[in-house]
Amino acid sequence: MECLYFSASRCRSCTQMTLPYARQLQAKVEDCQHQLSGFGSLKFLPAQASNEQGFRNKAKMVISGTTEEPTIGILDADGHGVDLRNCGVIAPALRSLLPVIERFIKELKLIPYNVPKRKGELKHVILTMSDTGAVMVRWVLRTKKHFVALRDSLPQFLEQLPHHSVVSVNFLPEHKAVLEGEEEIILTRRSTLEFGLNGVPMHLRPQGFFQTNTEIAAALYRQARQWIDDVNPESVWDLYSGVGGFALHCAGEDRTVYGIETSTEAVAAAKTSADSLGLPDAHFVAQDATEFALNAGWAPDAVIVNPPRRGISAELSKWLNESDIQHVIYSSCNAKSLARDLERLGNYTPQVARVMDMFPQTDHYEVIVKLERNAA
Repeated sequence: MECLYFSASRCRSCTQMTLPYARQLQAKVEDCQHQLSGFGSLKFLPAQASNEQGFRNKAKMVISGTTEEPTIGILDADGHGVDLRNCGVIAPALRSLLPVIERFIKELKLIPYNVPKRKGELKHVILTMSDTGAVMVRWVLRTKKHFVALRDSLPQFLEQLPHHSVVSVNFLPEHKAVLEGEEEIILTRRSTLEFGLNGVPMHLRPQGFFQTNTEIAAALYRQARQWIDDVNPESVWDLYSGVGGFALHCAGEDRTVYGIETSTEAVAAAKTSADSLGLPDAHFVAQDATEFALNAGWAPDAVIVNPPRRGISAELSKWLNESDIQHVIYSSCNAKSLARDLERLGNYTPQVARVMDMFPQTDHYEVIVKLERNAA
C-alpha cells in the first residue's frame, strides 16, 4: 500500500507502511512465536490476514485550523492540524463523510479548538461505521456553546448520513490528551449502532468499545465459537466482555453464558443484543472481572478472557490456575503480557494459537490461544 501522507512525513502512524503486506503478516507471526516460544506444545494455525487498506471502521479525527478552513486529521508535534481526510486505511465510505463534516463546520460556524492557544470549541469528530453501512457520528465539544446549533441542524445532517445512523455530542472541557469526556448527549432517537457479525446482532453505544477492524473481529469471534463448540461446555464466562462479542457468539441452547465488563454502556448494549436474539441464558454484569470471579462462588466449564494490553491480574491468574475450569480461551492484543499470563497459568497447556491481523500497516496484532487443563 502506498500512502502520500507517509511518504511526505505528514503522518507516520502506520509504522510498517513501507513493508509489503505479506512480509508484515509474517513478521507478526514470527514475533508472536518468539514471545510464546517458552510453550513448546503450542501449535500455530495459519494467520488470519486482513485487507491491507480501507479496513478501519472508525475514524478519530482531530478538528483544527479555522471555521473557514478546518483541518480534519491529526496534530503535529507543535499542536497544529494536519489534514488526513484521504487516509487510505480508513474505510472509503467513512472518508466520503468527511466533506459533509467540513460543510457543517462552515455552515454552523463551529470554531475548531486551537491546542497551543487553548481556545475554541470543536475538538474532535469520531465516526464509526457498521457492516450495515450505518454510522455513528460523535461531535466532541469543549463547552455547550455550539450544542444548540448542532441539535437544531440534526434533520439536515441526517439527510447526509446513511439510514439508522446515530448522532451525539460529547463534552470535553479539560485541556488534556484524550478523545472524549464523560458527558454525552445523544441527539437521535436511535441510541445504538448495530453490527451484524456472523449473523449475530451487536450494538455499540457512544463511549462503548468495538474492534477497529470489522472483518477480523468477525473472524476472531468465529474462531472462539469453533473452539467452544468443539468442547461443548454447559457454562461459559466471557471476562472483559465489552459489548458481548464472544459471549453472544458462544451462547446457545443448553449453554449458560455470562459476560463481565466494567463499562455499563457496553453491558447495556450486550443485553440489547441478547434480548434481540432471545437468549434467556445469556447474562451480562457490570463488574470488574477479577472481582466477579473471586466472589462468584462457582466456576464455569470454560472461560474466555479478552483483557486490555496489560493482561489479566495476578489475582485472576491465580484463581483460574487453582480452579477446576477445564477450558480457557485467551484473546490478547499484547503477546508480552500474554506470555506472562500463560506462565502464571501453569496448570494449563496452551495448545493452539492463531494470529489475527487486526491492525495492518502497524506492528500490532491480536492473537487467540486455546488452553486445556492438565490431567491430574
